[in-house]
Amino acid sequence: MGLSIEAFIRAELDDLWTHTQDPSQHQRWDLRFTEIDYLPRAEGEPQRFRYATRVLPFLTIAGTGVSAGEKERPDGTRTSALRFASRHPLSLLAEGSGYWRYVPDGDGVRFLTGYDYRPRWGALGALADRLVLRPLMGWVTAWSFDRLRLWLERGITPERALLNWLAEMTVRALILTLSATALLKASSLTLFGPFAPTMAYVYPLFLTLAICTALLKSPLACTPAARRCLRTPPTRAGAPRVLRTLKELS
Repeated sequence: MGLSIEAFIRAELDDLWTHTQDPSQHQRWDLRFTEIDYLPRAEGEPQRFRYATRVLPFLTIAGTGVSAGEKERPDGTRTSALRFASRHPLSLLAEGSGYWRYVPDGDGVRFLTGYDYRPRWGALGALADRLVLRPLMGWVTAWSFDRLRLWLERGITPERALLNWLAEMTVRALILTLSATALLKASSLTLFGPFAPTMAYVYPLFLTLAICTALLKSPLACTPAARRCLRTPPTRAGAPRVLRTLKELS
């Protein structure tokens, strides 16, 4: 089961290409990586790179990758592909491959990715991947794509976008917590004095509405959201698509 994410970004293709191919730019918007650095290479060799992800303040998991090729078609579509692997014993992700595709479309670019990987740790790792890592990777990739979109379309830097997201999540959590707590405390109706009998009917509806708003309201326009990206079902976006792309570039 591979992962496939797509975002429509109103930007020049060259600008999008730079923000995604330059490691110093890439690591700023992609939540999957804390550091990305090109490794030295001889002329004619494929570009290799090192990536690292800070999982906890005291734990960083690193790996290496290699560019599998780039291709530009007559219609302006560009594709880049890579292979990656991690030898870190705590990395559930052992090795994998993927691609980025840039498709000019009207006043913007359809930015797509497809990738798949092999988890380690045998049957236990496969179960952990299915239940936790793969859904998380899909969400993180889509969220990062939307953060990139905000950067290119609205000039909201990745750092500011993250702060916006944290602030909005904090407000939602606060509303949810206060509303749920008040809903469970029937004694709070005494605060309304003589209107308590009337509020006994209105109060639960009001708090339920507040809870639903905190959970379901669309994110603010300045906040990254994974839901704004298209996600192809895993059964349609599996390893065969990634392999076909790699063959095209080889």
